[in-house]
Amino acid sequence: MDGAATERAVTTTPATRDHSTAIVWILCSAAFMAMLDVFVVNVAFTKIGESYRGSPLADVSWVLNAYAIVYAALLIPAGRFSDRVGRRAGFLTGLGVFTLASVACAAAPTLWALVAFRVLQAVGAAALTPASLGLLLTVLPAARVPGAVKIWATTSSFAAAFGPVVGGALVEASWRWVFLINMPVGVAAGIAALRLVPDLPQRIPVRMPDPLGVLLLVGAIGALSLGLVKSSDWGWTGGATLAALAVAVLGVAAFVARMLRHPNPVVSPALFRVPTFVWANATVLAFCAAFGAWFLSIALWLENVARFGTLATGLAIVPGPLMVPVFAAVSQRLLKRRPVGIVVALGNLLFAGGVVLVLATASTPVHYATEVLPGWLISGVGIGLALPSMIAAAAVDLPPDQSATGSAVVNTARQLGYVLGVGVLVALLGSLDTPATGLLSAFRHGWIFIALVALAATATAFGITPRSRRA
Repeated sequence: MDGAATERAVTTTPATRDHSTAIVWILCSAAFMAMLDVFVVNVAFTKIGESYRGSPLADVSWVLNAYAIVYAALLIPAGRFSDRVGRRAGFLTGLGVFTLASVACAAAPTLWALVAFRVLQAVGAAALTPASLGLLLTVLPAARVPGAVKIWATTSSFAAAFGPVVGGALVEASWRWVFLINMPVGVAAGIAALRLVPDLPQRIPVRMPDPLGVLLLVGAIGALSLGLVKSSDWGWTGGATLAALAVAVLGVAAFVARMLRHPNPVVSPALFRVPTFVWANATVLAFCAAFGAWFLSIALWLENVARFGTLATGLAIVPGPLMVPVFAAVSQRLLKRRPVGIVVALGNLLFAGGVVLVLATASTPVHYATEVLPGWLISGVGIGLALPSMIAAAAVDLPPDQSATGSAVVNTARQLGYVLGVGVLVALLGSLDTPATGLLSAFRHGWIFIALVALAATATAFGITPRSRRA
């Protein structure tokens, strides 16, 4: 019996079968917690800035960007780490780091201490995310795997829906509760995982990817983000801005050179010879840049211009994310009659249309029901049609032994898109301490950027229809 068969035999014992539902909830709750943190912090963003007096918007943005940069860069190495030490060990390590870092975030005495602890949070999230999916694939009976993976995949949608409300309610007391709430969830999930999730032996030796390549990727993305978010302070042609952008370009060039020459690169160059994979990554990168900027811009618009409280902002944001799981289901029906590239392009076009509608109707004072809600709902419909389909289609044409790495690359592109979108938005907004009329102009510039990037994603989406008909 080969390794995979042995693993499956282990997972179909009566004891494991009895705990299958609990295992799904344990693993998905941890992944949900890591994603929830992203959306909760968007709502807490303004309060965090107010707590650390004198901190400009560009500095506070690193609470979001530091997390996304490190999470993106470590997803693939963390997946390899879990394969090497054991998926349960990788999951528990990631969960422990994430939980402890969350407590440290809640106690952070300074803004830059908070950013440092967010980096540690990202390390933990990068470890637990691929490990949780890998465990679902190996410790459950074969019949339970498809449903469990669907639940795991939709956790981000529910995190986007519940995150603003949870965050708004917690921030009413203190933004520090946004992080502290992770402690009881993390401890409960860890104890349950130790008791119920099987510790399967590893049968395939896995080499860790090029560590210098990982550092080059982190450095390049960090330099690019720094140049973008500080451009309003340094000037687009200032020496510091140009130096940061130059470091980013050189870092990307060095990363590509290492990828082409290293015997065990972070990403195999062979993946980028598959057209569907390339177009899917380009689309995900552009779409998520638009989405990351869009979500943050609406939260900031409601809190700083409409003068909504944090709980009211969270409740106002909920309707858009609620459209995502509904229209993700609709997209599955559309895919039976139309190529995936057409469905994804339609979703991106609707997303851009929602942004344009807000752009065209926004005014001060803000009228949420007529100026924000319609466009916000339409953009949510577009996200539901586009995002699940483009991510699922990315790995369809890849060889089976490359599909896991390919999926990790797509999720890395997703996180990088968030970093770029937030960086450009912060650069365009400048300071929030300006009159409402000045903020309206700044937000309009941000929404124009978001709409243009979403239209670019519409164009690239046509290239992701795979040759294969595999689901």
